[in-house]
Amino acid sequence: MTSKSDLTNETHARSIRVVIVDDHPMVRDGLRSILETYPDLNLVGSLVNGQEAIDQVANLQPDVMLLDLNMPGVNGLSAAEIILERYPEVRILILSMHDSPEYVSTALSHGAKGYILKDVPTEEVYTAIITVMTGQNYLCTRARAALSPAKDTDREPLTSREQTILLQLAQGKSNKNVAEHLEISVRTVETHRKNIKRKLGISSTAGLTRYALEHGVLQGTGGGL
Repeated sequence: MTSKSDLTNETHARSIRVVIVDDHPMVRDGLRSILETYPDLNLVGSLVNGQEAIDQVANLQPDVMLLDLNMPGVNGLSAAEIILERYPEVRILILSMHDSPEYVSTALSHGAKGYILKDVPTEEVYTAIITVMTGQNYLCTRARAALSPAKDTDREPLTSREQTILLQLAQGKSNKNVAEHLEISVRTVETHRKNIKRKLGISSTAGLTRYALEHGVLQGTGGGL
């Protein structure tokens, strides 16, 4: 691993202005207490939600903003989009508990320069800050793995029933519609839906639809989406 001194020498002579945005006090305080030990980092703000980040960015003038993905009110993605539209020089580094491909790719498409999980070592958070300051993107190991195409042979196979429900969902049918069509309970459909998402590593209905299109699930159904 690159040493702290090596990384420090590659950064700007002045300290890097960092803002932490997270609605969990333990996360904010924990990050602050550890990142403050790095002499080349200057923690200029600790905020609790996306709206505060939008409101305070002009005053705090951060170089890097560590932004939680899921927050009440204005979430991290919306905040990132607004902040980067107004201040494109700010580097957004997403903090998240989620490592699914949908979360990672969506964050990057909203302009984030990096994506790290909250359980990574603090040294890696520091490395991510330094990396995005050099103009590069940074993804932690599990975020990179999430974006790597998985081989179908590596996946837990879908059962026949799950394949049927995937087809129904990909056609845009609601849980209730699927339940009525298959003559099962809505709760059973919801359980199958969760299992399908888990097996495929997909977190959204849009992701299920895209998977169905890419893998030919919808071919020959005769129905539009």
